[in-house]
Amino acid sequence: MTNSLLSHRQAALAGVKDPVAAKRHPWRIVFGVLAAVVIIWGALNLWLNPALDHATILRYLTAESILAGVKSTIVLAVISMVLGTVGGYLVAVMRLSHNPVLRAIGFGYVALIRSIPLLVLILFMGNLALFWSRVDIVNPFNPDEVWAGWDMNDLVTPFVASILALAINEAAYMGEVIRSGLRSVDQGQREAATALGLGPGHSMAKVILPQAMRVILPPAGSQFVTMIKMTSLVSVIAGGDLLTEAQNIAATNLRTLELLVIASAWYLLVTGIATIGQSILEHRLERGQRRVSI
Repeated sequence: MTNSLLSHRQAALAGVKDPVAAKRHPWRIVFGVLAAVVIIWGALNLWLNPALDHATILRYLTAESILAGVKSTIVLAVISMVLGTVGGYLVAVMRLSHNPVLRAIGFGYVALIRSIPLLVLILFMGNLALFWSRVDIVNPFNPDEVWAGWDMNDLVTPFVASILALAINEAAYMGEVIRSGLRSVDQGQREAATALGLGPGHSMAKVILPQAMRVILPPAGSQFVTMIKMTSLVSVIAGGDLLTEAQNIAATNLRTLELLVIASAWYLLVTGIATIGQSILEHRLERGQRRVSI
């Protein structure tokens, strides 16, 4: 009897219109079509421009030097991002420390680095030999006795200088990203970890960081995508990146526009893959969380 009543009730409810029906958005389709038309028109207008030599683009798109530049760009971005994230974590911890000296150092580092344009920082790192021509390890009891020494230009190559500049710059920004993520975790979580007997290190690794990652990951992913594009700035010191290789080829065949199109295409591909990876990681971290749509 009960099953019969449930069946009749389900059948009756099935015939009732859902009072919370999905809202229609016809203008979304219109704006989407318009955006697609504009993008396609712009791409065709660029590709069919008579100023472009398509044969040159196809010839150098997968040239050995261009592929080497792509590889160097990815290596630069990954190493600089890893070092910048480690440095940013240290800066964030200092800024959240109870020690006023550490807080002042963290604040001063962020304020200083964020006030210096990245291009200027790259030029500074690329010209360190003007400040110190050599790096020597001397006998502390006899300064005239040199145990080992290196020329600064051999020690800090353009590639190394590029990594240093990008990592130092990124540490300031990632420090603020990580600090905001750590502050998003409720104080009660820290107190609960302490009550369970966890030390500061275990509390950070097991309790605080896993919860903070939901806040840290989206801006950190955006920072990595930006980092890939910022590697193009190291071309001013011939850092061996994609833009440097494109400019070297353009200097020989005078096809500047075509080589810029090639560089842009590779940047688009690499940043697109990074963006997709960021999206996948965000979806994995959002499991069990309610998504908000606008």
